[in-house]
Amino acid sequence: MTRAKKTQILDRLESMYPEAKAELVFSNPYEMLVATILSAQCTDKQVNKVTPAVFAKYPDATAMAGAAVEDLYPMVKSCGFRSKAGNIIAACKIIRDEHGGEVPHTREELTALPGVGRKTANVVLSNAFGIPAFAVDTHVFRVSNRLELCRADTVEETERQMTKLIPEEKWGMAHHWLIWHGRRVCRAQHPLCSECGLRDLCPWHEKEKE
Repeated sequence: MTRAKKTQILDRLESMYPEAKAELVFSNPYEMLVATILSAQCTDKQVNKVTPAVFAKYPDATAMAGAAVEDLYPMVKSCGFRSKAGNIIAACKIIRDEHGGEVPHTREELTALPGVGRKTANVVLSNAFGIPAFAVDTHVFRVSNRLELCRADTVEETERQMTKLIPEEKWGMAHHWLIWHGRRVCRAQHPLCSECGLRDLCPWHEKEKE
């Protein structure tokens, strides 16, 4: 696919989702970090149900650092594994002890925290700090490759190709366009191709028709 066509697809996505933004509810970097850790293999909708009570009880990283897994896990159990509660507390202890209670804002420091991989770090950098970063989750990986904006077998290669294609100042927004499109239209199972505003540009749709 030509670069011009890829740019056309990205421009179309921007026009389709002008209001695209993070769907996790947060008000500061600490809340974004906790919510993003909880969102792994869980819906943002479910995370948003549990975080108000969590943030009321543990309003910052220093408070969370003093929590016990036995107290936190029942509050977040609906978001998945017990290890998430342990990772959140362990990460907050490092934030308290090594970063003065403030969530760090470099990828290297973030990925040194328990439960924080590159995707989570990129989400926090982009959404909480406004630092250019392109996070690749399951929706971004699927949609980017279906549209042939990239051709990648791994999350890391998807990120590398997409950040070469997209201007740096649009990395964060492009991440949200692709997520919104993946959740609303280009689903993993039974994508809504007949309703898709990109079907005339989509090579995957053409292959499916054949």
